[in-house]
Amino acid sequence: MRNRGGPVLVTGGAGFIGCNLADRLAREGHCVRIFDALARPGVGENLQWLIGRHGDRIEPMIADVRDVDALAVAMRGACAVFHFAAQVAVTTSLDAPRHDFEVNMIGTFNVLEAAMRQKRQVPVIFASTNKVYGDLADVSCELGPDGYRPSRRELAANGVDEGHPLDFHTPYGCSKGAADQYVLDHARSFGLPAAVLRMSCIYGARQKGTEDQGWVAHFVLKALQDEPITIYGDGHQVRDVLEVSDVVEAYLAAWHNIPRVSGRAFNIGGGPRNAASLLTVMSEIGALLGRQVKRCSADWRAGDQRWFVADTRAARASLGFEPRIGWREGIAGLVRELASDRPQPARFERAVIKEPAQGIFL
Repeated sequence: MRNRGGPVLVTGGAGFIGCNLADRLAREGHCVRIFDALARPGVGENLQWLIGRHGDRIEPMIADVRDVDALAVAMRGACAVFHFAAQVAVTTSLDAPRHDFEVNMIGTFNVLEAAMRQKRQVPVIFASTNKVYGDLADVSCELGPDGYRPSRRELAANGVDEGHPLDFHTPYGCSKGAADQYVLDHARSFGLPAAVLRMSCIYGARQKGTEDQGWVAHFVLKALQDEPITIYGDGHQVRDVLEVSDVVEAYLAAWHNIPRVSGRAFNIGGGPRNAASLLTVMSEIGALLGRQVKRCSADWRAGDQRWFVADTRAARASLGFEPRIGWREGIAGLVRELASDRPQPARFERAVIKEPAQGIFL
């Protein structure tokens, strides 16, 4: 049955994680309001996919989070907000730091203000990043056969917890980190029901991976095209990859438990059991395709962490979060999907916002 508590607003809802969450919400009967500028190549296809699956349960609004008036209209009647809209690439932030700041920091502030203006409390769940912890230069690592690993045994066994010092690196880290803190402070200072999920490396269905963002899908796409993958650094960097359906569960749990978790941040990733180096992931893709994957090398990137694994014990205790899909199983599914994917050109263009009485949605 359709939810009667008002639509769920998903900013960046045509993006990778946003569209997967929107799909789940629509399947559960919610009306989902997709607020997206469609600025990233391929996301229009995700919006088409959502509308094709769910019809009028999907309300698209093509607009930018820097547009205060558009956000005010989109927020009307919303029962919850999942805020994914962002500039997502470290490299882009270095090339265009003002744009990065305006979208990530000011855009998030606009979302918070719009939520605060509502007559009833609207929960806001914010998509943050492990980049708020910087390059983890304070973590001494050793290089072993499976990639980098912290020298401290407890850290290696459990991962980085939420008490680890914040250390913003690169404009992207600064803009997302500042937004992260603004969300938490709105809960503390103004009583807004809000929580933050600091994500590690998420991959899975509908991901439009590029060299700058979404590296797991990018690796798979390059391998399928039999083109070389550029490895920045030595390739022994370790990440705890997490399949997107698992992260969707975490977002839903944060919403459903918002009275208890408001004002808190949670590290969300695959955890130690799903930690693998870039070279290990590349080797696994090659094994799935039955051939060696080509690669070339380049210098380390700014702010790159040699090792990051999320300590998910707080999320487990408060949200019931537990990764269900092992990284090998998940990547095998991604290879199957991308191997059979034949995307069609998106039909959507930027839309002029109309007055609410005439309908603001496409």
